[in-house]
Amino acid sequence: MTSLDKPTEETEADDARAVTEAALFEAFGGVRGMIETVLPGLLFVTIFTLNNDLHMSAIAALAVSLVLVVVRLVMKDTVKHAFSGVFGVAFGVVFAMMTDNAKNFYLPGMMYTLGLALAYIVTALAGVPLIGLILGPVFKENLSWRTRNPGRKKAYTKASYAWGLILLAKSAILFPLYWWADTEQLGWVLVTLKIPPFLLAVWLTWVFLAKAPAPIDVFAEMEAAEQAEKEREERAKVEREALGGDAVDPAQSGRHRKG
Repeated sequence: MTSLDKPTEETEADDARAVTEAALFEAFGGVRGMIETVLPGLLFVTIFTLNNDLHMSAIAALAVSLVLVVVRLVMKDTVKHAFSGVFGVAFGVVFAMMTDNAKNFYLPGMMYTLGLALAYIVTALAGVPLIGLILGPVFKENLSWRTRNPGRKKAYTKASYAWGLILLAKSAILFPLYWWADTEQLGWVLVTLKIPPFLLAVWLTWVFLAKAPAPIDVFAEMEAAEQAEKEREERAKVEREALGGDAVDPAQSGRHRKG
């Protein structure tokens, strides 16, 4: 290795880390996505703590979720994170209203967290880690990591285990509180636990992927294959035209000989 090679390798590593950070930021919504995740629950528990009014708290939480979607639509931004927030809040509102129990506003989200934790662990055990299924399209590698890039498959497996165990630990805290604590206590603990476990899981994912081999850009491969096929067809067409121009009509050749 020469003195000129090392900076190039370091630059490539820095570029790979930057791409990983950008992909994770896109996949999980970044700061804005975190705000959209936290704000409805924070508003619900704040209003309920102040006046113990289930209906007002639920309506306010649902209204702010809808406003967040409208803002994204107006700004022509992706709405998947805001929409997921609306559905989560709507399930919580319906469940709390039907049971007339404000604590049940949090139960659908808690069940989702537990189910997601199990999904991460089960898919990792099955050799198809969920985090790879989520991030594969973001990195333009789709499922190429499963058979063509074992280093990335290993990284995705570690990341899926990390997500699963972190979410299981979160569930282990919240479900006992659901039975033992009151609505305000459960709500404030849940709001507090929204961001830190998420950031820890994202950071661990970044650590694992930053050390993994670069993704295989299957989209670039497909484009290159299509371009190569077009070039082959063009060359074949040119060759056919060249052969057609050089060919001599047998009838004309016979007439020339008679003359």
